[in-house]
Amino acid sequence: MKLRFTKMQGAGNDFVVLDATRHPMPLTSDQLRRVGDRRFGVGCDQILVIEAPAKDAAPDVDFGYRIFNSDGSEVEQCGNGARCFVRYVVDKGLTDKRTIRVQTINALLELRLQDDGRVTVDMGAPVFDLPRIPFDPKDTMPRHENGFERWPLSLGDGMTAEVAVVSMGNPHAVQRVDDVDQAPVGLVGPLVEHHESFPRRVNAGFLQIVSRGEVKLRVFERGAGETLACGTGACAAVVAGIRLGWLDAAVEVHTRGGDLRIEWAGMTPGGPGLSAPVYMTGPAQTVFEGEIEL
Repeated sequence: MKLRFTKMQGAGNDFVVLDATRHPMPLTSDQLRRVGDRRFGVGCDQILVIEAPAKDAAPDVDFGYRIFNSDGSEVEQCGNGARCFVRYVVDKGLTDKRTIRVQTINALLELRLQDDGRVTVDMGAPVFDLPRIPFDPKDTMPRHENGFERWPLSLGDGMTAEVAVVSMGNPHAVQRVDDVDQAPVGLVGPLVEHHESFPRRVNAGFLQIVSRGEVKLRVFERGAGETLACGTGACAAVVAGIRLGWLDAAVEVHTRGGDLRIEWAGMTPGGPGLSAPVYMTGPAQTVFEGEIEL
């Protein structure tokens, strides 16, 4: 089986994009892992499958969208991938719209292509309800800061991580660090990802506050390991930082792969409240195209 693909990246978070709008593309987990393998396949953080709208989709839905990690597991959301999605469907002539509505496994996204080539994604409202994240604190007691919880997670060998938990369509645990470059992401990230309090595992974020409008971030992603950038991770980190009183409503997020702008009015006086959507703006580029034998 020969598979045509497009390799794309958004702030260094890289993707293999597959067009299944004309014909279904039922790839097995083994085939997905082969595509995502950086030595024996194309190599990527996630595989994005673009589909026609489902038969029961609302009339204003333009596309369906599925996201798979490089280990073959399907996930709910990927912010950097959503931006690449927009560039792909526009560049390939699959749509002439500048604002596109996309149905994922658990959300409806609105994506906008800006005049400067960057893409803004309405990521929807963050989720704080613990069972919906999902997060089971068991007997753990949180420490409250600015009215929001930071949960201590026991990681073994005397290690503890204090995290704020939030979902952006996928679960995130955000911890504050003094210096993100020195943070033990490779050690602590997997321990947080697989902690028993997260029944579906979790993305582990490491957040350094530079100012109220600027942060640095590294994310150890569930099923992918540390990536150069994580769009939902940037959203979750900024939302957590705003709720904890550390950040203002618009924040520049510096990742190792590039910069993202995250905006959330959830704590703005007189604003829409916690149900306000999160907006993410950043780059998306095609790297190369090719064909792989599976």
